[in-house]
Amino acid sequence: MSPKARGIKPVAQNRKAFHDYFILERFEAGVELFGTEVKSIRSGNINLKDSFCTVKDGELFAHGIHISPYEKGNIFNRDPLRPKRLLMHRREINRLQARIAQDGLTLIPLSVYLKDSLVKVELGLARGKKLYDKRESAARRYADREIDRTMKERNR
Repeated sequence: MSPKARGIKPVAQNRKAFHDYFILERFEAGVELFGTEVKSIRSGNINLKDSFCTVKDGELFAHGIHISPYEKGNIFNRDPLRPKRLLMHRREINRLQARIAQDGLTLIPLSVYLKDSLVKVELGLARGKKLYDKRESAARRYADREIDRTMKERNR
């Protein structure tokens, strides 16, 4: 067995994305990072709130991902909000770009995790929710919680 760590370790999730969007499809992408950014991510100093992805010149970029500066890093720390290039196959990027342009969808980071010591981002192809959709989701969540609570009381 190699000295690399095995398995998937979640680092951060974008909970707001599930509230604001319907997630239609999920993708995995690598991230182009610098050393101090990786160390900061390993310590859990990353925020995905209000982040999104764009395609420019055939390359995929994530905007709004905040990676806090590494405390022990000095001049090598980077701007926390700089656009990060995401690594995917060209045909996947081209397919995503076509879906985004044609269907009015958006691409948002859902989570960041460590996979065999590499930093990966889970992307979601999403359609925005309207206000009534959000209310309906909240009502459904509340009803499910009430059903679970009632079932738990009856089984005692």
